[in-house]
Amino acid sequence: MQASIPARPPAPAGLRIGHVHLRVSSLERAISFYKDVLGLDLVQRYGPGAAFLSAGGYHHHIGLNTWESLGGTPPPMGHTGLYHTAFVYPERADLGAALRRLDAAGIRLSGAADHGVSEALYLDDPDMNGVELYWDRPREMWPVNAEGQLEMTNRRLDLAALRAA
Repeated sequence: MQASIPARPPAPAGLRIGHVHLRVSSLERAISFYKDVLGLDLVQRYGPGAAFLSAGGYHHHIGLNTWESLGGTPPPMGHTGLYHTAFVYPERADLGAALRRLDAAGIRLSGAADHGVSEALYLDDPDMNGVELYWDRPREMWPVNAEGQLEMTNRRLDLAALRAA
């Protein structure tokens, strides 16, 4: 039986995820994906087994390491672990540019959706870590029901229109 968790105040509205740190099988292959395909900057290498990448001058959004995973294989389907890391693009045109880079690199999407609040692309990195690339619509465009509650959707995303953005 799980112990009850004492009531606590909610997390502050400004709380955010600072970075994700991934175990990868090949540091160079992972750096190439996150740098050359997604466009992140390589900020620092940490010895022969780790690297840190970011966008916009932040110290790091993604940490990569091979400390316990060099040459390893992805976890099998049906096991627990990270579902995906999500990258928020500031504008729809930026997401369109990212889609064109994925096309040019021959990266196949595993999914794409219009969630009402956002438009999202889904893919896997070279180690089969899920990656979501998306942009948020302005809050005033988010779909809400009659009670004022958010109603996210899962509609088909028009990839041709996004590529043209």
